[in-house]
Amino acid sequence: MENAWKTEIPEFRPEDNPHGLLEESAFATLFPKYRETYLKECWPLVQNSLSKYHIKADLDLLEGSMSVRTTRKTWDPASILKARDLIKLLSRSVPYEHAVRVMEDDMAADIIKIGSMVRNRDKFVKRRQRLIGPGGCTLKSVELLTNCYVLVQGQTVAALGPFKGLQQVRRIVTDTMKNVHPIYNIKSLMIKRELERNPKLKNENWDRFLPNFKPKNVPKKKSTKKAKKPYTPFPPAPAESKIDKLLESGEYFLKEDEKQKRKKKVKEDKQKEAKIKREAKRNMAFIPPVE
Repeated sequence: MENAWKTEIPEFRPEDNPHGLLEESAFATLFPKYRETYLKECWPLVQNSLSKYHIKADLDLLEGSMSVRTTRKTWDPASILKARDLIKLLSRSVPYEHAVRVMEDDMAADIIKIGSMVRNRDKFVKRRQRLIGPGGCTLKSVELLTNCYVLVQGQTVAALGPFKGLQQVRRIVTDTMKNVHPIYNIKSLMIKRELERNPKLKNENWDRFLPNFKPKNVPKKKSTKKAKKPYTPFPPAPAESKIDKLLESGEYFLKEDEKQKRKKKVKEDKQKEAKIKREAKRNMAFIPPVE
């Protein structure tokens, strides 16, 4: 078999199983309180769509659950599994118009639990938002490339579409929650789509065309915390005041004229030192070079 994905599955009809099913199968799922109003409105449509397969659907508003079960007239064994997926999608906020498509033969559903993939709450929210993208553009591009309907809701991602597309959606979602940006997988899918159109590359290896994104180990910033000084129970010594400095040098006890004389002498000494340095600098030009 060359390509199993393109193999046409024959349609299962009531004539293929005229005797029906021997045992009754039933599935039930809970739904959140905020979905009650919507489910109450669309439930007649759900019952109508499942009546074609002779499947009974019940909505229990007191318990907050939906259930589906087979009857004696049910002829398709896979229809009850499809109906189970239908009520699961409805409980995960997927609109009825999209959820009812799961009853088709070439359609399937996949609910990916992402809540336990990331422990840190802030990282989880950022990566989930990265999957949606600004204005939902990233999610829309995933839908166009995989031909699937994808809905991110709470701690789950509900996907509805063909089997091959669901595999691609699951890989993109799991990689995103593992801190791999979805744009990498989107770019690979775009390249694969272009390569599929070329009949010359049908039997060749595509690895040389696909981008190879290596993870980068970004060095962490060094902590700028100052080293703690050893603890001492005694408070630091107070800074010396101007009077303390005068007392230490002995100027405090001098008279005013003596203070002026001392200041004058200090000033003259500084001037003499500066004069000697200036003369030495000037005389440097007159020193003959060494022969």
